Amino acid sequence: MTEHNGLRRVIQESVPGKQITLAHVIAMPSVKVLRSIGVDETDVSIGIITITPPEAAAIISDIASKSGAVKIAFIDRFSGSVVLTGDVSAVEASLRKGIDALHQNLGFDIPEITKS
Repeated sequence: MTEHNGLRRVIQESVPGKQITLAHVIAMPSVKVLRSIGVDETDVSIGIITITPPEAAAIISDIASKSGAVKIAFIDRFSGSVVLTGDVSAVEASLRKGIDALHQNLGFDIPEITKS
C-alpha cells in the first residue's frame, strides 16, 4: 500500500492457479461474529473457504450445499469467499466433500481443514 497526497493506493494481485487457500470451521462462534457477517441464527457453526480462481466459489458452494444440511450464508465470486452455516458436523462434512471434489476432479491444491 502506498500513500500520495493523503490518498491510499492498494494493489491486489491474484496468482494464477487452482487453490483453496483457507478452509476453517468455527464450531461455536459468538453471536457478535454471526451478526457481523449477517447470520441471524444462533447455535450454528460456520465454515469459511477462500479459493482461487474466485469463480470457483460457485462450484464449491454448490457441491458443499448438496453434501449436507448447510446453508450458504455468503458467497462472493469476485473475491472467492464462501461462508456456510449449520451444525458443526454438517459444516465439516460439507467442507470436506467440496474440497475433495475440487482436488480430485479439477486438480485444486488444498489445505487441511482447521477448526476453532
